[in-house]
Amino acid sequence: MGTTWEWVAGDEALAPLWAAVHDRLCAGTDPAAMASVRVTGLPPAGVAALRAWLDDAGRLRRGTSAVVVDARGARVPVRALRQVLRLEPQDLVALVEQAVGRPVVDRARQRMSDTALRQDVWQYAAAQLSACPGLVARMRAAGIGVDEGTGVRKLVDALAAVAKRLPADPPVSLPKLAHDTVGDPHFFDLDTLAGSRLVTLVAELTGQVEPTRPDRIRALLEQTGVVPDRLTATVLLHHVQAIGEGPVDRRLRDAVAPVALHLFDLTRTPPRLDPAQVLTVVENPSVLEAALARGHPAPLACTSGQLRAVDHALLQLAVDQGVALQYTGDLDGPGLAIAHTVARLYGARLVAMDLATLHDAGTRPSAVLLGPLAAEDIDLQLARELRDVGRVVFQEHDAVLDRLLPPASTY
Repeated sequence: MGTTWEWVAGDEALAPLWAAVHDRLCAGTDPAAMASVRVTGLPPAGVAALRAWLDDAGRLRRGTSAVVVDARGARVPVRALRQVLRLEPQDLVALVEQAVGRPVVDRARQRMSDTALRQDVWQYAAAQLSACPGLVARMRAAGIGVDEGTGVRKLVDALAAVAKRLPADPPVSLPKLAHDTVGDPHFFDLDTLAGSRLVTLVAELTGQVEPTRPDRIRALLEQTGVVPDRLTATVLLHHVQAIGEGPVDRRLRDAVAPVALHLFDLTRTPPRLDPAQVLTVVENPSVLEAALARGHPAPLACTSGQLRAVDHALLQLAVDQGVALQYTGDLDGPGLAIAHTVARLYGARLVAMDLATLHDAGTRPSAVLLGPLAAEDIDLQLARELRDVGRVVFQEHDAVLDRLLPPASTY
């Protein structure tokens, strides 16, 4: 582009004009066919410059101008301006790209291209996953964002490859399956979108309702020979009475410290729990440390916060074997939400999560500020007073521990 045009592109007084032309070009207008453009915000200096170029002697004698300014802005004759500046249509495109600092992209054509891309992706998905129309419909309802078509195709290919391998015999771990189909052992992690799509796929292939609880999701996958990670997440059991003869029962009876059980223990060789005991489930491992220090003899289990598949497996095992459950967590939003989930699903009685515990904490609750509380399932008076205090009462607080772990002489 010549130096004259570069000066024109850099004139700040004309910036609104070039922005308006840029918008029209991006809307799909052919630069050769653009006769005029409406410009808002064009300053007097810009109007004067344009009139100096466009208003010939005849217009001046008639008192009319090629640039008409009214309440809606200025109407600028672009075709005439191109002729004065000796701009070819492609030069106009280059000029406005330089002036605005962004390329001209035909949005109408881009929309058509994006639509065609989406159609291609969904046709491809329907062909590759023909046995799972419900899954394809769910994916389609979620839509495809900008530049996501390639990622969707990758997911479709991965799901199609998995479908061909099910049921897996011999069983295969979920990370191994992901590695063999995609090359990434974490691709189907169950806390990812790809993992949730895999669960939908398996449910549809097996004709089952898609589960939502983590333990039931894992059970569904195991039915088809896909084994999620069941050896890392654990629950801690302390003084839990087992009356069976299996390997886990013996571990529990012989233990002098808390026993870590993983999902494999609880599903393949589950212990037989004594139904005469009351099992208190806590949120934080530090409570078990306190139990050790105090010589607390009553049965305790720790789920370490948020409910995972291994936690659900333990709680369901206790319910199935007639063991009464108590649950206690931190007095904050997440702790109360988890507690009420355990109470609702497994009939656990909540302990040390009441007004009395809050009152025992008195004027010295924990130092962390209280976050939002759920609007449902929480005692209104407890919620009101917690908000008044404005701080959490963690399980490490003596007000909680003294209620959970009374002296051994009380037993």
